[in-house]
Amino acid sequence: MNPRVKAVIPTDDYKLILTFKNEEEAIYDCADLLNFGVFKEFQDIHYFKQAFVAYGTVVWPHEQDICPDTL
Repeated sequence: MNPRVKAVIPTDDYKLILTFKNEEEAIYDCADLLNFGVFKEFQDIHYFKQAFVAYGTVVWPHEQDICPDTL
């Protein structure tokens, strides 16, 4: 099981800069998700940049999320 996300910074090029609870950092590229089902809404960069952390994972206002095990 991967550590849980503590902080996220979404970028203009559809990447997430992540800080995990164990202080590790990573970058996750969301570009491959832009044409996939519920994630199509990410094509609006203003919406994509509304990402926030809830319960150790990255989520968006319309309930999309990315499992921390994927990150």
